[in-house]
Amino acid sequence: MDNAMAFVRLTLAAVALAGFAAAQEHVSFPTQDGGLVFADVYGKGERGVVLAHGGRFNKESWAKQAGALAGAGFRVVAIDFRGYGQSRGPGQADIYSAPLHLDVVAAVGYLKAAGSKSVSLVGGSLGGGAAAAAAAEAQPGEIDRLVLLAATPDTPAEKLTGRKLYIVARDDANAAGLRLPGIRAHYEKAPEPKELIVVEGSAHAQFLFQTDQGERVMREILRFLSAP
Repeated sequence: MDNAMAFVRLTLAAVALAGFAAAQEHVSFPTQDGGLVFADVYGKGERGVVLAHGGRFNKESWAKQAGALAGAGFRVVAIDFRGYGQSRGPGQADIYSAPLHLDVVAAVGYLKAAGSKSVSLVGGSLGGGAAAAAAAEAQPGEIDRLVLLAATPDTPAEKLTGRKLYIVARDDANAAGLRLPGIRAHYEKAPEPKELIVVEGSAHAQFLFQTDQGERVMREILRFLSAP
């Protein structure tokens, strides 16, 4: 564990010195319902990661985190959901009812075709819901791990059979109240293996990266995705 954490710290330090990583490639790929997803690709390697943004973000918002993952040996695809940037597809007029999980599924297919032997998903808020839905529909072993940043998926927790990491700020809230109780309830229903990490503060999902908790959140994500 000490060696693993040392590796994570060195990776984060290297990324901090290098600054924001630039995407190596801008790509697009079709979805199974006739949509077209545009994405930024970072890094190389046989371990793939799909980054799915929240409702107030886009693919570029993941640049720093994608750089950290690429530095750790992952091939990263940060997508724009349909209705964002150039991405498009059925239902895009209402992102809350659109089949956004199909955009995630398309990104998984892109990584598999590019040679990734395993693919994990990281989703913030809205993107976490889409990532969970994609993981639930995937074939056994198709999705390696799932990271949910302040997401309370509509997908039944019992359907998420792979490794899962839930991360939320203790005082993160919306008009309905604190998010933690709902996320904890979803976590408790999910089968093992799973982890729940509660950090201090009130920042929601990707906004955590703009706070003093941002380094810890990224460190936990790298640890979780890099573990054997």
